Amino acid sequence: MNDQSKSPEFIPLEEAAQMTTGTRVTFIPGMQALFAEALKNICYVKKIPLIRALHPFMGIDKQTGEDRQARLYELTRQTSLPTMFHNDERPRSNWTEQLALAERIGAADSPALIPADYNARIEMFGLSAIVLGEDGLVWNMRILSDGPLGRKYGYSAEASANAPDKMAEIVTIIDERLKAQEQRGSKYLVGDAISAADIYWATMSMAVIPASPEIMPRTKQNEGMLAMFAACSQIPQLQNVVTDRLGTQRDYILKTYCETPAVLGGDPI
Repeated sequence: MNDQSKSPEFIPLEEAAQMTTGTRVTFIPGMQALFAEALKNICYVKKIPLIRALHPFMGIDKQTGEDRQARLYELTRQTSLPTMFHNDERPRSNWTEQLALAERIGAADSPALIPADYNARIEMFGLSAIVLGEDGLVWNMRILSDGPLGRKYGYSAEASANAPDKMAEIVTIIDERLKAQEQRGSKYLVGDAISAADIYWATMSMAVIPASPEIMPRTKQNEGMLAMFAACSQIPQLQNVVTDRLGTQRDYILKTYCETPAVLGGDPI
């Protein structure tokens, strides 16, 4: 558990980019942006102290007429949330690179999130990819509706129409995997121990299985996102495949291994 009375500090992006020591990750205060939240959870499990930096919003600044993410692009040649800096190394924006870095710099006594066994590693990365990767769960959630974020991920009327079935198929795969693991006495998606696949699924599943305030606090900044997640959970294709097992395992992973309730900053409500 954490002390919600203490709001985390966020340093400017420029300061984070110029630092040569420490691990810095970009966030939007008060917003549980899923990829940022997932990386935060990965780092928490790996016992990596994080310095939070401000991630610029998408779009054009109304006062200056400039792209608000232009400086981020100059610094990192990309605009994805989150961006991860460590010491004086190059920044990482892709989840696979961020995971590899976290595994390398994590505490010696922290759980290994990338299995040493290569067959298990195939399973871990494969399950993670259908949740996080292109045409995966979150990708298809983003193209459910037209808008700046949806267009960034390839929104079209056809892709949007196909998205619910793809999301349901992925959720079914995860559920069937958990059922098989449960039958062999494991609470985890891969083998008999926590892996990155558990952290990624537990975090991203909040998009289709709403989490309680005891796990994901409500803020003025995340009201709209939580409403979108609630709407996703009502999609008939998803309602047909979401089981109690999925929510139970998700809550177990987050409450056992991650910081709950999540520390977001922003303005609590």
